Amino acid sequence: MTPADLSFLARFLKERSGLIIGEDKRYLVDSRLGPVARKAGIASIGELIGKLMRGGDTALAQSVVEAMTTNESFFFRDGTPFTQFTDVVLPQLIAARAIQRKIRIWCAACSTGQEPYSLAMLLEQKAALLAGWTVEIVATDLASDVLERARNGLFTQFEVQRGLPVRMLVEHFTQEGDQWRISPKLRNRVQFRTLNLLRDFSPMGAFDVVFCRNVLIYFDEATKGDVVRRIAKQMPADGYLVLGAAETVMGATAPVRSHPNHRGLFMRTDAPAPAAARPALGTGAAHGATLATPPATSLQSKIAAFRR
Repeated sequence: MTPADLSFLARFLKERSGLIIGEDKRYLVDSRLGPVARKAGIASIGELIGKLMRGGDTALAQSVVEAMTTNESFFFRDGTPFTQFTDVVLPQLIAARAIQRKIRIWCAACSTGQEPYSLAMLLEQKAALLAGWTVEIVATDLASDVLERARNGLFTQFEVQRGLPVRMLVEHFTQEGDQWRISPKLRNRVQFRTLNLLRDFSPMGAFDVVFCRNVLIYFDEATKGDVVRRIAKQMPADGYLVLGAAETVMGATAPVRSHPNHRGLFMRTDAPAPAAARPALGTGAAHGATLATPPATSLQSKIAAFRR
């Protein structure tokens, strides 16, 4: 792969996905596009990039974008955003939406579905409180292959051991061989859709909560600002935007500001001042204490202990 090849690929990926790569990511290109080239019967990555330059092969172009997109995800990732959802966001939205009795949640860049399914499990814990409410979870991703996995709701033993409390595994999953399938009830809670954040997403309508975590770090400042501005337009004045713990939007996001009390939680700049803290809904702190990943060798014994 020549410097010109890498330069073209960088422009191609930025235009198609917002992903920024440089010379320091050459190793990533080699490791991720090698399998794409072999599957397509192309002798080298240089030849693959040549085909992209000539255009016309939309399937190959999509395969390249999907291969280069990072799809790291696990249940209740980082813990804090889910505790905030239970103890801060949900109580305030329930109070504010008492007449409409409807809440819409968007998980952008949802990968294989662990984030929206984690939220679905938390909402299931609040089923009695939310009786008569309509709560929608819309989960989107650029990559169609990971969305198909998310829709299937089938996870390896390694995946369910990454952040998923054993009690939730027992309650919401059924073992199929050495894999685990999430219940149809929770699968039906989530609507999975293919979406590129660089394109117009306004037809999806307004969302009370938007999870857009660990995505902006791959964009340049201009792209980051554009995406956040358009997300803010999809939120009501009292809506919430949840970003990753390592993500910053300083200087790029006039439409949103940090929540004064909760890191990683953002509100529109015209949002009313946060209400006084309301009593937690009962599981946030306790739930947060259970988010550590159990050792891989202990899963079956933990399940047996839980069932006893």
